[in-house]
Amino acid sequence: MTESASPYIPHPRIMVLGVQPGTPPFRIVEIDGQVVGEARAVTDVLTAAAAFGITVHDMDDPDVVRWVGGDKYTWTVH
Repeated sequence: MTESASPYIPHPRIMVLGVQPGTPPFRIVEIDGQVVGEARAVTDVLTAAAAFGITVHDMDDPDVVRWVGGDKYTWTVH
């Protein structure tokens, strides 16, 4: 019998999308697949998570937060 191997791809509740141009630049935050707002700093992501009852202990844990187009230190357009 052949088993198909499927890699584990985490589906975190929080997605922080790539930096958008603006004054100042911002990133769109999704929680549970819904856009919940804009973040201009890591603290904005934590505030949005808390509003949805999510406590984030490790911003680098891909099972908790997925950073698209950068990481928690990426807040400007390149």
